[in-house]
Amino acid sequence: MSEREQSFGTGRLLMGVTWAILLLGLWLWGREATGVHQGFSAPATGDMAAAGRPPDAELPPMAKPLGKAEPLRVDIPVIKVQAPVVARGLDPQGAIEPPPFDQPGVVGWYAAGVKPGAAGTALFVGHVDTETGPGVFYKLSSLRPGAAVRVARDDNRVAEFTIEDVQVLPRERFDARQAYGPRQPGRAELRLITCGGVYDRASHAYSANVVVSAYLTGEGS
Repeated sequence: MSEREQSFGTGRLLMGVTWAILLLGLWLWGREATGVHQGFSAPATGDMAAAGRPPDAELPPMAKPLGKAEPLRVDIPVIKVQAPVVARGLDPQGAIEPPPFDQPGVVGWYAAGVKPGAAGTALFVGHVDTETGPGVFYKLSSLRPGAAVRVARDDNRVAEFTIEDVQVLPRERFDARQAYGPRQPGRAELRLITCGGVYDRASHAYSANVVVSAYLTGEGS
């Protein structure tokens, strides 16, 4: 094997390890990235999008990925979310740092990952609730396939995504790569992630993650 091939193989291995650590961190984030639950109703587990979805529902074709640009704002009209997006990194446990608890209306974007609208899977996280009330993604599990998600970017373009499924995935038998990895190679995809399931006051953790999957279907202004 040539030196170049060895280097490429090592690079692929390191990328795989980094991706695995990130996905484990996302799972851990679903356990602890929320404040004290105040009794708001939590979603059940399972494929929340399947209920009421016609078996022959048609979604629009995917759009060609856009160039790279950072997100400024995310709008989800059907659940009346209009929120600023802030860049976030990883905490010491390898989980995406959520927005500060004193900013429950802000969405965090994993800035070391894919930019929304570019090819690959961009990751957005937000609180379902905090000590003071519902968070920005409190109604995330009520979304259904076909709903629109718009992301305003710093290149004055708006990436328009269409939701294809909504899942509330329990921690038991959790497959992080299936939840957060790309669904189709070459697509521009978006994941919206928050806590879900049942809140355990003793452990201060939720039993599941809400994972909304969307893909780029157009461009606005």
